[in-house]
Amino acid sequence: MTGTGSADATPSRLRYAFLGPAGTFTEAALRKVADPAEAEFVSAGSVLSAVAALRRGEVDRAVVPIENSVEGGVSATVDEIALGETLQILAEVHVPISFVLVGRPGVAIEDVRRVTTHPHAWAQVRGWAETALPGVDFTPAPSTAAGAGLVAQGDFDAAVCAPLVAEQTGLPVLAERIEDVPGAVTRFVLLSRPTALPAPTGADKTTLVVPLPEDRPGALGQILAEFTTRGVNLSRIESRPTGEGIGRYFFSLDLEGHLAEARVGDALAALYREYPDLRFLGSYAQAEPVPTRVPAEFTDAAYRSGRAWVESLRSR
Repeated sequence: MTGTGSADATPSRLRYAFLGPAGTFTEAALRKVADPAEAEFVSAGSVLSAVAALRRGEVDRAVVPIENSVEGGVSATVDEIALGETLQILAEVHVPISFVLVGRPGVAIEDVRRVTTHPHAWAQVRGWAETALPGVDFTPAPSTAAGAGLVAQGDFDAAVCAPLVAEQTGLPVLAERIEDVPGAVTRFVLLSRPTALPAPTGADKTTLVVPLPEDRPGALGQILAEFTTRGVNLSRIESRPTGEGIGRYFFSLDLEGHLAEARVGDALAALYREYPDLRFLGSYAQAEPVPTRVPAEFTDAAYRSGRAWVESLRSR
């Protein structure tokens, strides 16, 4: 890992790991949560190495991609924070995604035979590439910026990267706005070791990992029921293998609401009784704050009223 801050780290300067090198979309996300003049940015070669540095205490925070509006969940991130030492999501950031094709000096687009970029970037330009680069040989790179660096070294004819990377490297731009779906957005999360929760804002999100000890009928329905009966909406849910064998899975999910809300806390308590290995990954403000609409019967006031009524019966 390499630091990209402008000064040496001090106790007052937090260290942030990010999927580098400089110029990646992840660095753009990091710049939305930290000022490079007041923090030290530490470039990591992969999501796994950024998260590992955080767990080892080498950095204070890590910014990694977790979801894309076109490709869905970023499995490397979803899997890494679902297992191992527990981490916490402090915030999320949305970054609009647009790609360019850069090439070695003197290489025309019709001469491109070997291209590289991050797999998620390639997935978002695959349709364009099939038409503009028929028969091209694609090789994955650790990041879009790293791919451009390989082109600059002469290892590949071209790379798919962010416009900022093209500016930074000075590589010729062979094609612009090559993404298959205009307006795509990638969601990034700011990770830390477990700490105090951010205060609720009324437009919050909570992330959980629910392991399934055994594959059985109705398991997902049982999980969903705990949220449905309490008026809690899920904004994302995906099933991922645990790596422990066929049929062993966990659910990674986001819900609308904050742990401090009675309905959310009640749902998590119920889930914990059934799945004691439940992993809480944090409650934090939504990147695009839309106040959560909570039906009257599921508000904190309604829960307090219900508890008071029960206590009145018990005290007769």
